Amino acid sequence: MSITRRRLSPGESRDAALDAARALLIEAGPQAVTLKAVAARIGRTHANLLHHFGSAAGLQKALAASIAESVTANIGAAILKSRETDHNSREVVDLTFDAFDKEGAGALASWMILSGNRDALDPILDAIHRLVDMIGKDHAHNGQSLQEETLHLVLVALGDALLGGPMAKALGLPREKARELATNALNSAHLHLRD
Repeated sequence: MSITRRRLSPGESRDAALDAARALLIEAGPQAVTLKAVAARIGRTHANLLHHFGSAAGLQKALAASIAESVTANIGAAILKSRETDHNSREVVDLTFDAFDKEGAGALASWMILSGNRDALDPILDAIHRLVDMIGKDHAHNGQSLQEETLHLVLVALGDALLGGPMAKALGLPREKARELATNALNSAHLHLRD
């Protein structure tokens, strides 16, 4: 008995590979995101993935771009929504922290830096830059710059994803303390805008 695989378009094949890579990243960490593992997960060949991504580094860069685009789209939507209603800094903080922790962007970024694949960070940095440009386009920003707020939030979220749990435990603080501190910092910056 032979098993017939459904033929996927190149776009569908690439999307399936990125979905599988993202699942592997979340389940087992960045070291698990290999061409062989992704190919096995989606029932394709190693050669098929080489065709789409060129190398494991190409797959990781495409994964970083995919994560960055979906995350910044969600954060951007939350920011625009908060402008229409009462400003909700915690929602923006939670989305940013979740992107680096639960969606694996922190582990992936660290893995790329430590493995010398710094170019793969470009999609993340580019997506954040586009988000800041989009947010600042029609919104006057006084006091601490939007770029400074973004830098602070991203670095705190990245640090929390990598070391937040053990550090909070060692200091006898609740696990959510870094999110609370980041929210307070954003709220403080926005209170100064109203003064």
